[in-house]
This record gives sequence, C-alpha cells and structure tokens, in this order.
Amino acid sequence: MVNSIDMQRLSAIILKNNQIDPSFFSRYDVKRGLRNNDGTGVLVGLTQIGDVHGYIVDEKEKVPVEGRLRYRGIDVADLVNGFQRERRFGYEETVYLLLFGQLPNEAELEEFKTVLGSRRLLPDGFTEDMILTAPSSNIMNKLARSVLASYSYDDNAEDSSIENVLRQAVCLIARFPVFVSYGFQAKQHYHANKTLFIHSPDPKLGTAENLLRLIRPDAKYTKLEAELLDLALVLHAEHGGGNNSAFTIHVVSSSDTDTYSAVAAAVGSLKGAKHGGANIKVREMIEDFKANVGDWKDEEEISTYIEKIVRKEAYDKSGLVYGMGHAVYTYSDPRAVLLKEKARILAQEKGLLEEFELYHMIERLSPAVIGRLKGVDKVICANVDFYSGFVYAMLGIPQDLYTPIFAVARIAGWCAHRIEEIINGGRIMRPAYKHIRTVQREYLPLHERV
Repeated sequence: MVNSIDMQRLSAIILKNNQIDPSFFSRYDVKRGLRNNDGTGVLVGLTQIGDVHGYIVDEKEKVPVEGRLRYRGIDVADLVNGFQRERRFGYEETVYLLLFGQLPNEAELEEFKTVLGSRRLLPDGFTEDMILTAPSSNIMNKLARSVLASYSYDDNAEDSSIENVLRQAVCLIARFPVFVSYGFQAKQHYHANKTLFIHSPDPKLGTAENLLRLIRPDAKYTKLEAELLDLALVLHAEHGGGNNSAFTIHVVSSSDTDTYSAVAAAVGSLKGAKHGGANIKVREMIEDFKANVGDWKDEEEISTYIEKIVRKEAYDKSGLVYGMGHAVYTYSDPRAVLLKEKARILAQEKGLLEEFELYHMIERLSPAVIGRLKGVDKVICANVDFYSGFVYAMLGIPQDLYTPIFAVARIAGWCAHRIEEIINGGRIMRPAYKHIRTVQREYLPLHERV
C-alpha cells in the first residue's frame, strides 16, 4: 500500500500539519531540549553517581571554569592516574565504583573481575539465533536487539528488586563487548562478504582486552593498545544523569518496566549522531581537512578552512566544527585532556604524529574563528569526541564500532542510574506539553472532504 500512494504529497501534508510557529516556544516559555535560555539544564532530578562541572553561576551569569568530572565524588583524573600508576587496567574498577558507590579493595576487585569473566559467554544458541540470524547493517540496532532478546533467556526478567536488577546489570556489562563484537563480525560476513571470525571471550581478560581480541581476526593486540582502549572506556563510562541516554534510562525506568527494555531504549538514544555518533562526524571532518588542506602545519591555511566550514561552505555545510564545544564544559573537557595525552603516545608509536598535530591545530584555532564569525564570546573547548575517533582509528577499529564501543563503556553508568531511579524515583516522569491549536475543527463526512 505504501508503495502505491504518493509519498511526496503525503509528506508535504505532514509537514504542513505539524509545523509550530517558533515564536510560540518563547511565548509559552518552553524549555526546548530541557534547557533554560542561558544554556543551563532544567533541573529534573538528583544523582550521586556522576558530577559534570564546567561553569559556575555568579549573579545569574555563567562563569567558565576548568572542566571537572567526578565518579561517585572521585575526580576521574585521580581515578585514571591511580590505576595507570599501578600499571593496571581501570574499567572494571570504575564499573564497581559506579554500581556500588565505593572503590573495591584488592579482594573485592578480583572477585568482581572473576564474576564479570564468568558471565561473558552468551547463552546456548544466542549467537546463532539472535545475532547471526538477521544480521544488521547497523551494530547499534543489533546491540539493542541483543539486549531485548536477553529478556527471553532470563527466568526472572521482570523482577525489579535491587538484587535482581544488579544481577541483570552485571550480566549486561559483561556481555556488551560480546554483543558488539559478534554483531560486527556478522555484519562483516553477511553485508561485506568477509570471513566470519567468532572468537570466544577469555574469562581471564578484562573488557578492553576482550573487545580487541573479539573484533580482530587474529585476536592479537599490544599492551599499549589495550591500555588506550581501557582509558577510553573509563572516560565514557558515566557522564551524569542529564545526558540524553542516562536521562532515557531514568525516564523509561520510572514507568516500572524491565531492565532490558530500559537499557535497549538507552542504546537507541546513544545511537543518535547528536549523542554517541558525534565522534564519527569528527573523524569524517578531519578526513575532509586532510583532503583539502595542503599544508597541515600552516595555521593560516587551516584557519581559512575552518572559516569555510563555519560559513557552511565546506565539509557537510552544517556550519559545525564537530568535536568543539560542549553543553556543560567551557575551558576544558577533562575526558578530552586525558585521552589526548595518551593519544599522543600512541600516535608517536604508530608514526601518526603529523595527523595528531593537525587535530591539535584545529582544536587550538577553532574557538577564535567560531567566536569571530558567529559574533559570540562563548568559551569553547574540544570535547571527548574530538579525539576518541582518532584513538579508535589508530587502534584499527572501524567506524562502525565507534558508537558501539561508547555503549560498551556507558552500560556501567546506565545500570547505576537505573538502580538509582528504582531506589529514589517512585513517580513516572511525565512533563507537560501545551496544546496550541485553539480553533475547534468540525468532523466532515467522507463525501464532503476535498
């Protein structure tokens, strides 16, 4: 039926009947995007999990400060420096901190890692029936399907007690890298006609090492590669309750639905280009720079090309310099700072320092160009997406996996927020929408309609 009707005409009708006068949003003081007019977020909840700090408000004005990110009160920079100083991987320790609200001691950490390792294997028949059957061209969609399918393999799927939700959370955290890796291998085989590689996860390895092992045909990786991916996972594990996917977890969980439905909804949120897909846009933009800028060390030539992008004359004509700017951070995004330091080391090892310096140059020059052309004095910094795509590219990770890897990290924060909502929520979230059609319309009999 859809193919036999005029979709272009119907689309025009839909556009006409759904457009709202932009002035109405100001007239009724609508908080579009749940943001106030000064750019601050509308306060809709409280959390003890992640603290994102990028400015202070002084006499009703935003004052920029250096960015700070805390997990359960611990500065993420201190967390990273702590486990890296001891030459350890840190993602599993970070998951423990987010879920339980405190750092594990040595015995608790080893026990938790053992539990995660024991739960990485998928249930019998899951890989064949739920992943290799009907493979998806988009791994995030396959991930969401794998999460929803997990409901069918859970004998106690609906129980929302904290003990049961914690069990479900640990299983999902353990299996996310496997869901993603097998979904990627299925796409490579069925959509790109490549050899299918299905490695079993190693229960003795952590999340970063297993992920590299599962996505690579030879299952090999270097210690530095695993350390860098581990760092990326730690930095993406949580970002407060106000980001779109964490808020989705709160909203959906408030309806008293099951864990799998709530997490699948968060996956759908993260898939969006304005959220988890932003690092792909950065990577594509940099490739455009490389193709159109002759001298990567010429500040004037790079500034000129940034101007073209801002004026909507280059790249995707959006006017956006992807990876620059953040809803909260002003002077700096601490995640970008930490990732950049490690990225420089790997770039030197892989002979990619020249490209790293191109990133650095664009990061340094963009704020002034954007401010001058847009006539704003807003403080702008590089966000974590600016360097994460470069890191994944250096690790030989295809773009198809950039956002799924984000999900592998963020499942920890999502599960922590779901538990927090169950304990403290109690009311279904239901914001208001004002109906603005004031003229009542009469129902016309079918034969009188034009």
